[in-house]
Amino acid sequence: MTAPTQRFTALDIFRGMTICFMIIVNTPGGPSSYAPLQHAHWNGFTPTDLVFPSFLFAVGNAMSFVMPKWAGKANSRVVSKIVKRTLLIFLLGYLMYWFPFFHLDAQHQIQAAPFANTRIMGVLQRIALCYGIASLLIWFLKPKTALYIGIALLFVYWAIMYYMGDPANPYGMTTNAGYYIDVWLMGPNHMYHGEGVAFDPEGWLSTMPAIANVIAGYMAGAFIQKKGNTYETLTKLLLAGFGLLVLSYFWNFSFPINKKLWTSAFVLHTVGLDCMIIAVVMYFVTFKNWGEGKLSYFFQVFGKNPLFIYLLSELLVTIFHMIPIEGYRGLIQWLYINIYSHAGEYFGSFLFAISYMLLCWVVGYYLDKRKIYVRV
Repeated sequence: MTAPTQRFTALDIFRGMTICFMIIVNTPGGPSSYAPLQHAHWNGFTPTDLVFPSFLFAVGNAMSFVMPKWAGKANSRVVSKIVKRTLLIFLLGYLMYWFPFFHLDAQHQIQAAPFANTRIMGVLQRIALCYGIASLLIWFLKPKTALYIGIALLFVYWAIMYYMGDPANPYGMTTNAGYYIDVWLMGPNHMYHGEGVAFDPEGWLSTMPAIANVIAGYMAGAFIQKKGNTYETLTKLLLAGFGLLVLSYFWNFSFPINKKLWTSAFVLHTVGLDCMIIAVVMYFVTFKNWGEGKLSYFFQVFGKNPLFIYLLSELLVTIFHMIPIEGYRGLIQWLYINIYSHAGEYFGSFLFAISYMLLCWVVGYYLDKRKIYVRV
């Protein structure tokens, strides 16, 4: 196996691990789940909080392999490619939240789901914006300049949050600058309501620091390609990751690690962990020859069709919730109560999530065996 293939294998595994864990934490069968499979309520960090920033890091890493292929192409072609991909991913995310475009009223009559109550921002929307902005920065500027801009964005975001939020509590859920901007731009009806109030964890302002996650992923990928699969490369990735964790620890005292606000300390913390994780993955793929093993292939199935499998997992669970079964709130509740709950409240919910993840994997396996790779 050539070095470039090994690096792509490591990226597929890293990305696949992210999608796998994302499906597990997003689809618990019951109302309860283990603490590590939940997001931190506010300040703090859990393993689940690493999933989304890791996907952004993987996006940047993939960019480092793709963008050199654009060398020599006209700026207009490259910009057109970036803008089209950004708009398409954003639209897919928007339609995913709008799906199935109708709901059932109390009399089980079909009612159209109006645009006025559709969430505008979300996971794919943030991925789209971060990809688009980071790609344009890296394409038109030197990667090192883009890195400096990414770092500057972390400080600018910190200043905006501190000075434009409520002076009494600038980092509160409904008292931070990002919340004010989202309400002003979109209105409460177009925001996420899962916290019990209109608050969007993927809001417009908090997308600013997330751009740095993509840029960091690009820089890590470019560094790997330049230095090759050597122990020196892995050591420097581990040291860089550890250094970022130390910086995030101290920044946490003034700008707490918070996934829902995507604070600057959160960015450093997650980039640090991702640098260390991808170094570990590369070690096993390159030096332990796990690239062709069954476990690595399991994750590669997810990593080769990440966007499609993520969309499938979100849309399919919505359909399952909508399948009417008398006395139950959809098929998922019926499955959980009649099958999985017998394993216990928490473990049963976890088993359902694992089963659902495996169902999505089977679809990915089918696509991979037929060499079908959905690209946007």
